[in-house]
Amino acid sequence: MSIATSGLHHVTAIAGDPQRNADFYLRTLGLRLVKTTVNFDDPGTYHLYYGDEAGRPGSLMTFFPWKGAPSGRHGTGQATTTSFSVPEASIGWWKQHLAAQGVEVGQVHNRDGEDVLTFRDPDGLGLALVAHPQGDPRAPWDDGLVPAEHGIRGLHSVTLSVTDEAATAAMFDGLGLSFAAQDGNRFRFTAGEGGPGAFVDVLVTPDVPQGLVAAGAVHHVAWRAPDEATQATWREELLGSGVDVTSILDRQYFRSIYFREPGGTLLEIATDEPGFTADEPLLELGRALKLPPWLEPKRDEIDRMLPKLNLPAENNPGATA
Repeated sequence: MSIATSGLHHVTAIAGDPQRNADFYLRTLGLRLVKTTVNFDDPGTYHLYYGDEAGRPGSLMTFFPWKGAPSGRHGTGQATTTSFSVPEASIGWWKQHLAAQGVEVGQVHNRDGEDVLTFRDPDGLGLALVAHPQGDPRAPWDDGLVPAEHGIRGLHSVTLSVTDEAATAAMFDGLGLSFAAQDGNRFRFTAGEGGPGAFVDVLVTPDVPQGLVAAGAVHHVAWRAPDEATQATWREELLGSGVDVTSILDRQYFRSIYFREPGGTLLEIATDEPGFTADEPLLELGRALKLPPWLEPKRDEIDRMLPKLNLPAENNPGATA
């Protein structure tokens, strides 16, 4: 294809209790709540966006939290680990910090020159912190509950579990991802110039059962497109290659198309524009419930359905959703 992504845009997962989810990603991981909105297809459910100060593409982890949702199952056909980038000297700090917060963590191990620390969020979602030896030039959010010198810089990579890598690799080539390395049954692909935020690992696990997307599992992985014109061209090229792609959908803060890679994981191509300051200023991101125009007439009804969130004052001063 004629178009190539520059890297990850966001990862969206399913959670259970929304307050527990917010507490973990704001207080324990020190991310910023950059948008409090709803699932446009199920407006009685939040859609919570966490990221850096401005919610820049490549920093974003988002959730649909359904209180009482059944637990998912990790397996093939889904993204099984979402990794964040942290400074190389901070892995030890994070291991102690997470343990102090009651999070069970694995041992730090080195993979392809990167230090990796694995753990799970309260719903069981597979997470990792990765320190890239060349560093990460992206700035952390410096007003969060984690000291800036240790703060998360953004997404590092995602790991997809598949029964066979060949067809997935062929689609990645069409997305502009290049094969970078192999470590046993793990294949790394990279977008653009590579580095944190531009990696995807494909883990071949033919003996692992199919995963189930529910609480504690990733719903989809989104890749970046710079603008709507590029996205539209990309959609036509995907359709021309026989891929079943959705129409272009308005997500308020970006435009989206969705399709599945051959291994089963739902992928998205999301535009960098217009961003999260489209409906509220930078300093107030995440403080108030934001709805798209077509849901505004139902604001009172939606507000009654949503549980109230108690947000840390350090993260959004004086705010509740």
